[in-house]
Amino acid sequence: MCAYILDFQEIDKTMVAQAGGKGANLGELCRIEGIQVPPGFCVTTAAYQAAISHQATLQALLNQLALLQADDRKNISDISARVRATIESIAIPEDIAAAVADHLHLLGEDKAYAVRSSATAEDLPTASFAGQQDTYLNITGKTAILQHISRCWASLYTDRAVTYRLQQGIDQSKVSLAVVVQQMIFPKVSGILFTADPVTSNRKVLSVDASFGLGEALVSGLVNADNYKVREDRIIDRKISNKQLAVLPAENGGTHTQPLTPEQQQQASLTDQQVLTLGRLGRKIEAHFGSPQDIEWCLANDTWYIVQSRPITTLYPVPQAPDNENHVYASVGHNQMMTDAMKPLGLSFFLMATSGRMYPAGGRLFIDISNFLATPSGREAIMNTLGKSDPLTRDALTIVMGREGFIKPLPDNKTERPLPTSEGQPPLENDPAITAELIANSRSSIELLKQNIQTKSGLELFDFIPEDVQQSRKITFESKSLRVVIAAVEALFWINEHIEEWLGEKGVAGTLSQSVPNNITSEMGLALLDVADVIRPYPEVVAYLQQTTADNFLDLLPQLKGGQEAHDAITAYLQKYGMRCVGEIDITKTRWIEKPLNLVPLILSNIRNFEPGAGIRKFEQGKQEALQKEQELLQRLKSLPDGEQKAAETQQKISLMRNFLGYREYPKYTLVNRYFIYKQALLKEAEQLVQANVIREKEDVYYLTFQEFREVVRSRQVDDELIRQRKEEYKLFEKLTPPRMITSDGEIINGSYKRENLPPGAIVGTPVSAGIIEGRARVILNMADANLEEGDILVTAYTDPSWTPLFVSIKGLVTEVGGVMTHGAVIAREYGLPAVVAVENATRLIKDGQRIRVNGTDGYVEIL
Repeated sequence: MCAYILDFQEIDKTMVAQAGGKGANLGELCRIEGIQVPPGFCVTTAAYQAAISHQATLQALLNQLALLQADDRKNISDISARVRATIESIAIPEDIAAAVADHLHLLGEDKAYAVRSSATAEDLPTASFAGQQDTYLNITGKTAILQHISRCWASLYTDRAVTYRLQQGIDQSKVSLAVVVQQMIFPKVSGILFTADPVTSNRKVLSVDASFGLGEALVSGLVNADNYKVREDRIIDRKISNKQLAVLPAENGGTHTQPLTPEQQQQASLTDQQVLTLGRLGRKIEAHFGSPQDIEWCLANDTWYIVQSRPITTLYPVPQAPDNENHVYASVGHNQMMTDAMKPLGLSFFLMATSGRMYPAGGRLFIDISNFLATPSGREAIMNTLGKSDPLTRDALTIVMGREGFIKPLPDNKTERPLPTSEGQPPLENDPAITAELIANSRSSIELLKQNIQTKSGLELFDFIPEDVQQSRKITFESKSLRVVIAAVEALFWINEHIEEWLGEKGVAGTLSQSVPNNITSEMGLALLDVADVIRPYPEVVAYLQQTTADNFLDLLPQLKGGQEAHDAITAYLQKYGMRCVGEIDITKTRWIEKPLNLVPLILSNIRNFEPGAGIRKFEQGKQEALQKEQELLQRLKSLPDGEQKAAETQQKISLMRNFLGYREYPKYTLVNRYFIYKQALLKEAEQLVQANVIREKEDVYYLTFQEFREVVRSRQVDDELIRQRKEEYKLFEKLTPPRMITSDGEIINGSYKRENLPPGAIVGTPVSAGIIEGRARVILNMADANLEEGDILVTAYTDPSWTPLFVSIKGLVTEVGGVMTHGAVIAREYGLPAVVAVENATRLIKDGQRIRVNGTDGYVEIL
């Protein structure tokens, strides 16, 4: 075996470091019985390193590249061009050139070859580099092949490849390139086979793209390919495209495009039998690699050749069912307003704290709703809960329910326990004292937990926490607590439905629910205005906060004039709300009290945008607007037939909603409080593991499940490789977009809005807080980056309670995720902000700084 040249038969999938991703996959393909791979060899990364070693000019240029930001296009382009020119000017060492010549002699010097780049970072699970380096086709002769090997090496530093590595945080000088030299096949037909449908992600459906000539026409987008869909060895769909061009080999090397005859343009590129044969080859390759594959193929002289196979990196993982039946899974994150990936400890903790058949996939949780869909009453229950708050979920459910036989029907008496409703429950007394009692009980339970957990450590702690979690679930899901929440939500829906029916006015519950009592989340936003009031009179403190990046800034504040007052105000705020953070359902997320610096931009924004006393004024203003709206509605109702009865019924529902709706946020506040108490105790255990040299850093335990963490504490041993793999997995999961609904086939069911009479170009979503507002869009994906001015409209992926302090500065809200009763919607209504949620791709369709109009009444956004 030569260090510089490896035949395909000498390579396997473990040799990415030597052969690059493409080379390793080709070597592995050669090992599959019945798969034909055109012969060839790989010029290894060792050859590349030998060629560029001791090149001081090149190293200096790579050092310059490493200092750039991904958006510095001009410097990236200038320096990358100099890097490429430098590499192409380097003479290939004689021993490498001789080894290449020897292998060409064995394969046939007069034959044509494809010379392809094969990067060590190519086609990894965490990043797809496919197509970022160069490929050269139909190259003949030793001199030309050596020249194109140099060009491939240089293409490691195309502008696109350099920018992508900067975005991914990959060290430019640590990336190597191998080069594949493979005998050319001149096919009649070629194309790409996906062993999972790239559109729907369905793992049981293969997708074949095919066109005449070389596959370059298809890959480069020069031609519309024929497309065939295959399921279980049966073609279920075909589309024969108008194929005007083919890419063919040129006489003197390289390729050229040639128009197809009118007959060929409309001719199917493959017969049905050929499609099915190719599908079987694809399944064999998929089985060998153990994951869905993106396969490049060609057909010449009735022989199928496979020229490349790589994993499909864009598919969302499928939740693992306990059987082989069909299942439908709904995203928990879309309901919880936290669609980010969670670390293993966070996932296992959330599973421990909740009920239902939930399964992790892609760092998120999904609930199996199959049994609901198996019975008439179950379908009605799921439609009235998940489907009621989110039209996209409702439409997806409708699609699934329309697939006869996908879910086996069950007798109606075998239905899942329906999600909580007021049906069958005794009437709830409309008494504010009920919520006061529930809140007092929650506070008492938290204080008791703080006392009890102090005495626990080691395995005793790990036994105590699950028991306490079950106790907390009893408190959270206690009958009276649920009935209060359900009563408030049902009253809100009743008000909106009946007022629209009787008076033709949409979404009035939004105004009526402003400034309701006992809403711990909206109080949190107003309380930060009070913190700003304390700090505002002290310019020295304000100036310090504007420039500080110190995590211990609170300790330094008392040295300034007014600093003690500022310190005490922020500390008091953290004592009450410091356990909150973005993505707070994940116990591993950094809480405000752990990093108070995250609050500083919000405090400064409040100082800049508001006058003293704004918190009290905002609450009182909302309260008065709600009261005035109630009086106006009651007067209008009384003028209708049976008006007195309608008005009395409406007044009762408004009172019920206002008395109970604020409490809806309290169970989650209690849960997050308990989470932080558990977290503090668990991190003490992690610190002891660090001190005992069992783990490297305490955050390593975030990549273990709760039970795995317990076992490490017991055994004082940890699997370092498992933690490393989990960290890599998490990086991959962070980049995935979770679906609202996915089947056990991996098919993503995307619902759609069915809305008419919308303005041209309107972006549709779910209306959750009535009103129309115009303003500047601020597209913010990270709360720490928020730089809001009063009157801005917040556009983001999702909001959870931690975003509430931003709501006091904005005039409207647009999110990609959410429903009528999710946190962002509730707080938007309470603050009187027009809001549209579940706007697909809002953060990409709307650009930061654009002027937009948000119609929270009818549920759409216009870019002005």
